[in-house]
Amino acid sequence: MQIYLPIAEISVNMYTLLGLGGIVGLLSGLFGVGGGFLITPLLFFIGIPPAVAVATGANQVVASSVSAVLAQLKRKAVDIPMGLVLLVGGILGSAGGIWVFNLLTQLGQIDLAVQLCYVVFLGSIGLLMLQEAVRTMRRQRKGTGARKKRNQHTWAHNLPFKFKFRASGLYISVIPPLIVGVVVGILAAIMGVGGGFIMVPAMIYLLNMPTKVVIGTSLFQILFVSAFTTFMHAITNQTVDVMLALLLIVGGVVGAQIGSRLGARLKAEQLRILLALLVILVAAKLGADLIIRPHDLYSIAAGSH
Repeated sequence: MQIYLPIAEISVNMYTLLGLGGIVGLLSGLFGVGGGFLITPLLFFIGIPPAVAVATGANQVVASSVSAVLAQLKRKAVDIPMGLVLLVGGILGSAGGIWVFNLLTQLGQIDLAVQLCYVVFLGSIGLLMLQEAVRTMRRQRKGTGARKKRNQHTWAHNLPFKFKFRASGLYISVIPPLIVGVVVGILAAIMGVGGGFIMVPAMIYLLNMPTKVVIGTSLFQILFVSAFTTFMHAITNQTVDVMLALLLIVGGVVGAQIGSRLGARLKAEQLRILLALLVILVAAKLGADLIIRPHDLYSIAAGSH
């Protein structure tokens, strides 16, 4: 069942797209990740141009975050003031990222830049997650639960512009969350990711936020930044393929339901090792694609002379 994607300008099997959406939804249900960092490279693999994959990937992140945010708000697991500070940073970062994206598109280097970003980020994050998960499993076997104490003072407590974040039980400067937001916004624009895989560790280790509000607050910021990014890509580059996004979203909704049920049956450390290995695999495949000589040595791109 072939379907023509007008913006991506290629024909793709409809069931392949539903399957990809389903896989990413499954992972978001299992691991609590937006899945943007996997949907975009998977779209590269089936021949979608990177610029379209990034803009449409951001769209998919919006869809998978909406239901998750609503569930977290019901549980009162969202620190809204902290989310708003992160959001301001995110929108500033996203606007800057879109500008860089447009500049690279004009230079004709966007495909290479996006793929290189993915290889570097996914490779390093996958290795860090694997190391952390293995360390936790070893600790559990030995029966030691050495964890960082919550009320420890870090450099973030010594900066000006302090504000009380009640839901997180923190009294810290707004500068570190703003910086985290900016970094996530830039990544959202250039890589089409929600940025949860950077924001969640930053909120736990840099800002010392309690884990119970981290995921909800992170999703709150991701939802709005991804929506803004999708909107900006649609206006400035016209690279959002609605047909592609729709099929991915349908698959994603179904996959997320199955994933959340499966997730309840597996141990957290096993899940993290699985996710880390998956991330490393995707990075390795992308890296190999950049190095190995392709079968067809030329491609015809719109606007090239």
